[in-house]
Amino acid sequence: MEPVEHKFLRGTVIVFLVTCLTKLIVMTSLKIKGTWNEVKGKIKQRYAQLTDDDLTFAEGKEDEMLGRLQKRLGKNKEELRKEIEAL
Repeated sequence: MEPVEHKFLRGTVIVFLVTCLTKLIVMTSLKIKGTWNEVKGKIKQRYAQLTDDDLTFAEGKEDEMLGRLQKRLGKNKEELRKEIEAL
């Protein structure tokens, strides 16, 4: 049988890891000002070659959209993230 201290320590480590992962997810999520449709319109004005499919955005799937934009525009994801957040 496992000592109580080990169970407590394991629980503490799990809570810590979940907290860290949650903060990482929040930090990597796009911080969009206004509605996505407004931001999408501004992006399309700047980059006319982008299609609606390129800018399809589903909550929690930011990385997929950034990947599509990365291919189309030749910029890295961090550059794109900053540019979108600045709109």
